[in-house]
Amino acid sequence: MRDAYQEQLDELAEALAGMCTQVADAMQKATRALLECDLQLAEEVISEDIRVDDLRATAEERAFALLALQAPVATDLRIVVSAIHGAGDIERMGDLALHVAQAARRRHPQPVLPAEVAPYFAEMGRVGVALALKAGDVIRSRDLSTAAQLESDDDAMDDLHRHIFSVLMDRNWSHGVGPAVDITLLARFYERYADHAVAVARRIVYVVTGRMPGPLTV
Repeated sequence: MRDAYQEQLDELAEALAGMCTQVADAMQKATRALLECDLQLAEEVISEDIRVDDLRATAEERAFALLALQAPVATDLRIVVSAIHGAGDIERMGDLALHVAQAARRRHPQPVLPAEVAPYFAEMGRVGVALALKAGDVIRSRDLSTAAQLESDDDAMDDLHRHIFSVLMDRNWSHGVGPAVDITLLARFYERYADHAVAVARRIVYVVTGRMPGPLTV
């Protein structure tokens, strides 16, 4: 009986880690669509978002079934409760990748990004995808040192986000209000994507230690 119960907990963790892989793939594709004005790739991200929603629903059903049927306590209870919250964070990451893809589709065939800011968004995409994949690794391993790394990795995204604003506020900005609004929103999507990945890692720290951290330290 205990072995079957532990297997259910492991399956729940694996489902969440799989969601992280899914939203990492979505952000990678959305970033390419944004940078390359690739309408087909943007449409692919948009159409596949429902899969992330379905994965969240399945993870939550599993978690609520465990609460109802197994009455978990202590660490097991923290696993289940954190899974419910974590599924929401990861689904939101998928939604943010969706917003990036929608921006690429909305402006197609015109580029969304002026050439001088495109490299910063390429880097934001790279950082975001790496954070999502690392969050999945943390879910599987419950390794606190890896969880702590997400906090410092997120600093790189925050730096990029701030730099984008310095570019927009420069008096030499020549692209007008419309592109500035698009860029401001897109930068926020990437920044929030990273924040949700960090939130997932913080929940794993809570699972292991019983304490919800502020900034992650080990």
